[in-house]
Amino acid sequence: MIDMKKRTLLQVAVLTAVAAGALVGCGKKEEPVAAAAPAASAPAPKPAPLKIAFAYVGPVGDGGWTFAHDNGRKALEKEFGDKIVTKYVENVPESADAERVIRELATDGNKLIFGTTFGYMEPMLKVSADMKDVKFEHATGYKTADNMRTYDSRTYEGAYMAGVIAGAMTKSNTLGVVASIPIPEVIRNINSFTLGAQSVNPKVKTKVVWVNEWFNPPKETEAATSLINGGADILFQNTDSPAVLKTAEAKGKRAFGWDSDMTAYGPKAHLASAVINWGPYYIKATKEALEGKWATGMSWWGVKEGAIDIVSMADDVPADTKAKVEDVKKGLKDGSFSIWKGPIVDNTGKEQIAKDTVADDKFLGGLNFYVKGVEGKIPGGK
Repeated sequence: MIDMKKRTLLQVAVLTAVAAGALVGCGKKEEPVAAAAPAASAPAPKPAPLKIAFAYVGPVGDGGWTFAHDNGRKALEKEFGDKIVTKYVENVPESADAERVIRELATDGNKLIFGTTFGYMEPMLKVSADMKDVKFEHATGYKTADNMRTYDSRTYEGAYMAGVIAGAMTKSNTLGVVASIPIPEVIRNINSFTLGAQSVNPKVKTKVVWVNEWFNPPKETEAATSLINGGADILFQNTDSPAVLKTAEAKGKRAFGWDSDMTAYGPKAHLASAVINWGPYYIKATKEALEGKWATGMSWWGVKEGAIDIVSMADDVPADTKAKVEDVKKGLKDGSFSIWKGPIVDNTGKEQIAKDTVADDKFLGGLNFYVKGVEGKIPGGK
């Protein structure tokens, strides 16, 4: 009984103490709670690099056309670093296979695609219609779409300057041209080369052999040999390999590099190289794509824009000829000189450009005749 009373008294004492503690707690001033520090904001995710692809008609080691385009691609990588990722496919034929390759490049996530030869025009148009989120750039063509534009270089300016050198250096007054495919671009280069030669030597005539391919070293060699056997002592080309220069070297004649500096392929034969620098255009197009400013249209760049030059003139080219070339280059750059200024007649004697008239780009883009001094007829022409 005593134990029960003790237990009850203890319970009452505990309850009283708890209640007193509660009353003291209620009267205690509440300490302020420190505000939680704001969470550090996560850095904005880095934009994914723009994927860019190139379709090449020849091998990157051709020493000429494709080599020049690939140098332009490398200039892109140097300019934009990790903002872009580039890739290329070489030896893509100008056939139905081109559509397959270009479509695969688009499907693989490449958002800017450069097709680097005339024969890709129709395949690229077809793919561009199905891939509206991809931007397509076609070299040397004339057809565009909302998401496809064209670009070209005024290679005829380099051809003219090479002609100035050829006209001064020839001993036989017979020049030879190894030509690829009979389209306005190539015809324009043959004619400009001849006009350049005639500007310093009215006696020259030009022979042409067509190989109907851009890159075929054996055929180019055969054509060059044929021209030499026909009396040409200086060779020019609108093909992609160094085979023409190599042939001239082997046979003791002279020749030019084309699209890239080909000096190393025939140092004794080499007179100069008419080169293309694609880097400035590729950088411009990529910058527009990265900044959301890309738009369809047509671009045709030359000496003025830094896309065309003639380099590595041989030591035995006379000083006055070198000065003439530099004058032409300066005139092309500042607009004071025009290659295609009349009077110009074709090789049948028909006037094509009247005296003091300067041909516009539309005229040049559809060129389908040989100027006076070029022998023969254009394949397929009337």
